[in-house]
Amino acid sequence: MKNFAKSYPLLLLVLFIGIASVSFNSPDKGSATEKTFITEGLLNFKTHLEKLKSDVYLFDEDKINAEQLQKSLRDARNSYKEIEFYIAYHYPEFSKTHINAAPLFRIEAAGTAAYTLPPEGLQVLDELIFSDDIAEQKKKIIEITDYLYNNYNNFYLSSVKNGLSKGNNKTLPLRIELIRIYTLGLTGFDTPGSLNISQEAAFALTGMKKYIQEDLYFKNYSIQKAVQLLSESISYLSKNKDFETFDRIEFYKKCLQPLYEELGNWDGNTEDLKEFSGWNVANKNFFSSDFLDPYFYTILKSSEDSDDLKALGKEIFYDQNLSDNGKMSCASCHLPENAFTDLKTKSLSNAEGKTVLRNSPSLYNAVFAKRFFYDMRAFYLEQQAEHVIYNDQEFNTSYESIIKKLKIKPEYKKAFRKAFKNGNIDKQNFSKALSSYVASLYSFDSDFDKFMRNEKDISQDAKKGFNLFMGKANCATCHFAPHFSGLVPPFFNENESEVLGVTKKPIKTLPVEIDSDQGRIKSNVKKEDSWIYENSFKTMTVRNIALTKPYFHNGAFNTLEEVLDFYNEGGAEGLGLKINNQTLPADKLNLTENEIKQIIAFLNSLTDISKTKVK
Repeated sequence: MKNFAKSYPLLLLVLFIGIASVSFNSPDKGSATEKTFITEGLLNFKTHLEKLKSDVYLFDEDKINAEQLQKSLRDARNSYKEIEFYIAYHYPEFSKTHINAAPLFRIEAAGTAAYTLPPEGLQVLDELIFSDDIAEQKKKIIEITDYLYNNYNNFYLSSVKNGLSKGNNKTLPLRIELIRIYTLGLTGFDTPGSLNISQEAAFALTGMKKYIQEDLYFKNYSIQKAVQLLSESISYLSKNKDFETFDRIEFYKKCLQPLYEELGNWDGNTEDLKEFSGWNVANKNFFSSDFLDPYFYTILKSSEDSDDLKALGKEIFYDQNLSDNGKMSCASCHLPENAFTDLKTKSLSNAEGKTVLRNSPSLYNAVFAKRFFYDMRAFYLEQQAEHVIYNDQEFNTSYESIIKKLKIKPEYKKAFRKAFKNGNIDKQNFSKALSSYVASLYSFDSDFDKFMRNEKDISQDAKKGFNLFMGKANCATCHFAPHFSGLVPPFFNENESEVLGVTKKPIKTLPVEIDSDQGRIKSNVKKEDSWIYENSFKTMTVRNIALTKPYFHNGAFNTLEEVLDFYNEGGAEGLGLKINNQTLPADKLNLTENEIKQIIAFLNSLTDISKTKVK
């Protein structure tokens, strides 16, 4: 269990934000049936929180036992799950921060300042109340429960006074909840202590079912198939309750994906999510290439992109002449035959015999991120390129110099005229061309993707490996499906970094020492200059991982077996090393040698470098 060492009074620095400021929509009375269903659900959750608060104090006084308190928490969490689709969609920041935040310290900006705040909400309570040392956590449990109740009570009173969200969109919250169930619920991310995945998912689906049956909006649709699928899914969950043996492939194929597709056939206003989420609402399968919208993550817009622009970007990508010494291109560190990596421990710099600070990550699917580089110092794809251009160890040049070189080449003049109406060779068009090419580097046609789309079969070991990845091995609580990176579901609009305590060498090589690279705390992003980001690095995708060795930011691990051995021991803390704020649980995973082989079989099934979208 994580050690929350800082005091909770810091939370008082952040005032409760009014409903309108955290909602997609302004308040409104809504339809009568929606008002009845949602307000009853809001009140039911409030009632369960009151019971939880009472029981927490009774536990502190030794008047009830741990099992009774755990039941009270389960009841509260289940009541929240019934209306989660509504609250977490219409009030995402409030839900994410105050009701069901991950049990990790966080940064919250307030004007020009930023505060490091301890975690709060249901996930934190789940970890504490289901811990082995619950008796030693009484004070902390009381503090967190009080904050949760007070924050939610203010929210509840405000919603009753001001009315519910307009709810212009009825189906998108339901589909978003299906993504949440699969990527956060069934992986145990949401229940780090109890691992009560099946019951909570069943309550979430039950709430959705009631909503569809009771709200007048859905009378415009044929709901029978959706209701049937919901009933079958709830039944499946009632029969499959064990966290480690739960078959996340079977549940996806038999229950969740058909329901996700069925609800996707219903009309819905998509404007709510246009500027907020990278999820493509037209998608019908998590494991299709159109699950995320690449243009959400770039300055480049879909209407501006073209095959001519991608082709121009590709020419720029491979042009060594653009660097100061004329010997380095983007492809120097990102070779297509190596899934756009260079297979080196640390990439070579422009000075012979010297390297840059870190290992080069793959560019496949790199566009699907809100932060770039291992230390997350860049905020968009175009800015990432800018860092390379000006870095004295890499291109060591400037936009002005690059533009001058491009303007004197007839072939570039022609290419820019084809790609842009104005034909201008300038910084803006240069950036768009390079972004267009990098954004075309998709990799969603692996054997595993095809298997999840029912296009082919894979080995039993790979299937078992996926279930281990999503369950016992705890991989998918950081490498979120379906991108298998730290791009956080269900809105896919932020990236996570993790403190693992990566060692200088594989753990079987003595002495075992933590790598000296301090990561994100040295990123020069002023509002993130916090102790919680020391030794913190961006969580990269594991797609094509079989081709992208060596591993981690320092390139110190040469095989997947070495990587999994490190995780199996619980990172630095699990190895007995001292590190500040490790976000990876220090508990040993107890994976067997055969289970490690099965996970690697799954990871190998994620290989796909067959094509890009450049014609």
